[in-house]
Amino acid sequence: MPPRRTPSNRLSIGWPTALLLTLLLLLGGCAALPPRGEAVVSQALPTEAAAATPLGGIATLSRPADAAGASGFRLLPTGEYALEARLALAARATRTLDLQIYHLHRDRAGRAVLRALAEAAARGVRVRLLADDFYAAEVEDLLAGLAAHDGVEVRLFNPMSLRWGAPVWRLALSRGDFELNNHRMHNKLFVADGAMALFGGRNVADEYYMGSDEANFIDMDVLGAGAVVGELSAVFDRYWNSAQAWPLQRVRPVAHGAEDRAQARRSFDAAVRDAPLPRAPYARDPLGHGPVGAQLAAGRLEGLAWAEARVHADPPEKAAQATPGRDPSEAMAGLMRAMATTRRYVAIVSPYFVPNEAALANMREARRHGIHLIVVTNSLASTDEPLVHASYALRRPELLKMGVELYEISPALISRSEHFGVFGRSVPRLHAKVAIVDGLRVLVGSVNLDARSAIGNTEMGVVIDSPQLATELQRLMQAPGAHATDGTSARPPAVAMYRVSLAEDGQTLRWQARDADGQGITTTDEPGSSAWLRFKLWLQSLVVPERLL
Repeated sequence: MPPRRTPSNRLSIGWPTALLLTLLLLLGGCAALPPRGEAVVSQALPTEAAAATPLGGIATLSRPADAAGASGFRLLPTGEYALEARLALAARATRTLDLQIYHLHRDRAGRAVLRALAEAAARGVRVRLLADDFYAAEVEDLLAGLAAHDGVEVRLFNPMSLRWGAPVWRLALSRGDFELNNHRMHNKLFVADGAMALFGGRNVADEYYMGSDEANFIDMDVLGAGAVVGELSAVFDRYWNSAQAWPLQRVRPVAHGAEDRAQARRSFDAAVRDAPLPRAPYARDPLGHGPVGAQLAAGRLEGLAWAEARVHADPPEKAAQATPGRDPSEAMAGLMRAMATTRRYVAIVSPYFVPNEAALANMREARRHGIHLIVVTNSLASTDEPLVHASYALRRPELLKMGVELYEISPALISRSEHFGVFGRSVPRLHAKVAIVDGLRVLVGSVNLDARSAIGNTEMGVVIDSPQLATELQRLMQAPGAHATDGTSARPPAVAMYRVSLAEDGQTLRWQARDADGQGITTTDEPGSSAWLRFKLWLQSLVVPERLL
């Protein structure tokens, strides 16, 4: 059996598939979905009720006296602790659990999270699970089994009519407008008791939590407490109660009778029972923090940065736009406005970086005013989306000529440094979407800086006015002991990334780095490239528009 491709946040199309899909689209799709019908409207816990829960009490005890009205935040840079935080919050919830997710796999991480939701429901916790439909066919039986538990409701966002097969085939063969079917919900949000929330870039699959033998993602989540959780819950409610969220039972048969529901629960419990999880090979993460579960058990969250924050979320109705808009919707627009406040520098981390002409014009204007711009993205050797990288690569010369600092992930160097985790034989791949503005605020969410996030997917991002979090992100971007010499930027670690620059002729690209021994590495051959790969990418680019990447 070939190895499973790591799931991405975009439409993944190889060139043979792309050619076949073009023909299939001309032939039309399969049967349509039944009517959605009415869905019961429900809401998150009111603020007062959330504060009265045990988790709400811990959030209150963790807040300093001078931080009234502010929100507390903790970065979760390591996969093992990010998964542990989800399971710990689920285990301690007493009233509600809300999970909004793009991709939930049936591997160990996926089964563990589903099991935790079912166990919470057995304690009387109301569980609402909203999953995008693109990958849902892979776990639809598990979702139906979860929905057979009392107190659980499952909804699918923008479901497609074809209910089986690989996601890309479902997209191609489902009846209806291709553009509408291709609008996906990329948001990731986990809210416990309306008191604490997790948001950021991670889906629910092994490779986001250092559990894959093939490839693992460098990613970022944030644990939030305080006022921001109410805003995040409002975002969840808007999606949950939208016309784009379909009750699972409208899409596929689910168990109704008492015996049928009991059998569905037994099948579900058997399917998720055995889910051994990766153990963190460290007692504290790179920022010096221990597991969230241990802090919850102690009754206080340590190391939180208390700050003001703003949530920027696309409306769910974005997925109902038959013709994609020309301008970025709220999630990306909000982050762009935050970046526009810079006076010194912006450091951007984006796994899929494909700026359009408007973004390039803004970057040129920023450079003209002396703003230092730093971009960290995947190299061809680390990306899970070579065609997206090819579009970015077309822009590299212009970015470098305008003075943007470009860094690309080196899988081999990151594996040796262990600065971002112990990858073993798996390939490290960047998936985090974060930015630092002037060392004063950070941007974290699901937004990639590309056309799909701007006009295709629905997204969410949070802007946090916190020098503390900015300093912590800078520490993560720097090698141990490394410091920015001019005090104006957060420079990536030389032992983990290539610095991409132009050679003396002003045309040739050059990749430079230092290995773990401090020895310089320089090459003009793009890492991970080959003549065959370049030919395949060129062929794919002829049939796949850039806006669909």
